[in-house]
Amino acid sequence: MELVTADDVRAAAARIRGHVLRTPLTAAPEGAGFLLKPESLQPTGAFKLRGATNAVALLDPVRSGYGVVTHSSGNHGLALARAAALQGVACTVVVPEGAPRVKVERIRGYGARVVTVPPAERLAAVEEFVDREHLAPVPPFDDPRVIAGQGTVGSEILEQSPEVTTIVVPVGGGGLASGVATAARAARPRRVRVVGVEPELAADAAESLRAGRLVPWGPERTYRTMADGVRACLSERTFAHLAERLDEIVTVTEDEIARAVAALAHGARLVAEPSGAVAAAAVLAGRVDVAPERPGATVAVLSGGNVDPDLFARLVATT
Repeated sequence: MELVTADDVRAAAARIRGHVLRTPLTAAPEGAGFLLKPESLQPTGAFKLRGATNAVALLDPVRSGYGVVTHSSGNHGLALARAAALQGVACTVVVPEGAPRVKVERIRGYGARVVTVPPAERLAAVEEFVDREHLAPVPPFDDPRVIAGQGTVGSEILEQSPEVTTIVVPVGGGGLASGVATAARAARPRRVRVVGVEPELAADAAESLRAGRLVPWGPERTYRTMADGVRACLSERTFAHLAERLDEIVTVTEDEIARAVAALAHGARLVAEPSGAVAAAAVLAGRVDVAPERPGATVAVLSGGNVDPDLFARLVATT
């Protein structure tokens, strides 16, 4: 399997320029000693807009005439709905039962068709639309176009913080971590370490990387975490990228995720969904070493902010 290259990431950066926000680096809560890359500020509220925009831009004109389809718990579906709408392409998003209402409503707001199925039936539903309606599939992470687009998060960090030595990223399906790790490999002569973070309750990537092979976790396990955006398991493609390029992977507890959501709200004035807060949670909990005197040396990606308002209110008020 060919891996995405730094040249692919650079090409994606040029392709999506003007269609996505070049998010800034901002300060973490006072005294934490690291910086944040708040992808929650994207128009769709998450980094997923990068990969979806790159993928739509590369669609075959004939297939795009039929429309695109994906499966998503929310953020990728929202990103694809927006990217497709801006290009005049019809979009269908298959969402799992229990997906956050705020995300589903925003997907519909971009004019996409939403189809709800049990979590275990998402892939089969997408394949049915591909076969029956000839829709072009745009997977949420198992696609080189998507991985290259997500990698632009890493290339921006490298440009914005000349002293960065560690980038901390959440890991769900692995597209973001694969792309960022690819960009970091091109950071010569600097040595930039990329650390992935998963919830303990959805730690299939950590187990897979330890075992040297894919070890899928079923929905009955991954759906225990509140971090709905990182419940997906690695694919063969993203596993290959992470096994080759990720430096380390750590896990965080549900309490640590909850505390990070509150800390980001109170201390950095940023709204983070639980999935978006896992990287910061790892740093705040001491799972990743930082140099407090050099806050620009460590950057944690805040991957998304599309949180259910009731959940956010509870986390911020009680943590």
